[in-house]
Amino acid sequence: MSRASGLALIRLVLALLLPATAACAESVTFPAKGGEGDRSLVIYSTFDYRLARPLIEAFQASHPDVAVRYEDFLAAQIADRVVAETDAGAPTADFVFSSGMDLQIKLANDGYAQRVRVPEARDWPDWANWQDTAFALTYEPGVLVYHKPSFPDGPPLSRLELMEWLREAPRDLRGRIGTYDIRQSAVGYLFLARDAEHFPDIWSLLRSMARAGMQTFSTSQQIIDRVADGRLVIGYNILGSYAADQARRLPDLGFVLLRDFTVVVSRVGLVPRASASPDLGAAFLGFLMSREGQTLLSEKLRLPAVSLEVSGANTALAMQAALGNHLRPVSVSPGVMVYLDQAKRRRFYRLWHEALEGR
Repeated sequence: MSRASGLALIRLVLALLLPATAACAESVTFPAKGGEGDRSLVIYSTFDYRLARPLIEAFQASHPDVAVRYEDFLAAQIADRVVAETDAGAPTADFVFSSGMDLQIKLANDGYAQRVRVPEARDWPDWANWQDTAFALTYEPGVLVYHKPSFPDGPPLSRLELMEWLREAPRDLRGRIGTYDIRQSAVGYLFLARDAEHFPDIWSLLRSMARAGMQTFSTSQQIIDRVADGRLVIGYNILGSYAADQARRLPDLGFVLLRDFTVVVSRVGLVPRASASPDLGAAFLGFLMSREGQTLLSEKLRLPAVSLEVSGANTALAMQAALGNHLRPVSVSPGVMVYLDQAKRRRFYRLWHEALEGR
């Protein structure tokens, strides 16, 4: 059997062994701009390919001989696939871009990512770079979204103000509070786990929400849609990048960064150890870290930029100037893997259930 045939067989076996939901992932090829092209960059990402298109096209403008195969998976599917393909001796993606911070850091920590030297790393914030193997590429706060007509005098601006508002809220607002179901939403779990580290009364806040008839959802979009049309009046700890993008076109949707503290998460990029074309993976990483790439993320895709060289309202620089030490970014470091500890997760789920039940 030839090497090519052997690798094809390995990929077939992996496809059968990986979770069935991975089969639902979308795979899109962006042909080389300069014709056929003899090189291909493979990207695994949690970011929808339709939204990623401007990034791919801008990268190909300076790499016209490179075709891009973009595969859109859930965060856990990406991690499982990279591990399975690497362990089987098969090539995996050349670049991975995922909102699963803890899973990305685990890949790097366990040796599934390679050290990458890109010029942009020299000026990258220390918290956003772990050993030149994993890089935070966005700066996305958890925000409070609210239905503007329901708050003519403005929404609560801190967790204590939110607790006070919940105590005094009229009965017709019962059942109109929303947040993530942390069993289904990885980012929702991360936001709440960080809240618990910084706010000792987090479980009292959740009990207050539960008494007000809080509803839980698996995605940001489900909550944003309901707040925008008034079915909900408040959504707690919602991914700010989605809220900011939609608030521009939905007049009744507002959002605020709470002033006591605001947790910030990031999408993390890395080049896998088993990449077939690590030079292309590094080139794409460098592009995303460049002024052009960070500006595209910030202005076109509404994903706040990490780079301090990029100015504008939708950047880490602007948020840090406005909120300073009130921001709590999740560092790209092995410390984030604590959220993967199964015993800790079970305990956290138990506390969450007890709070929802009013205990």
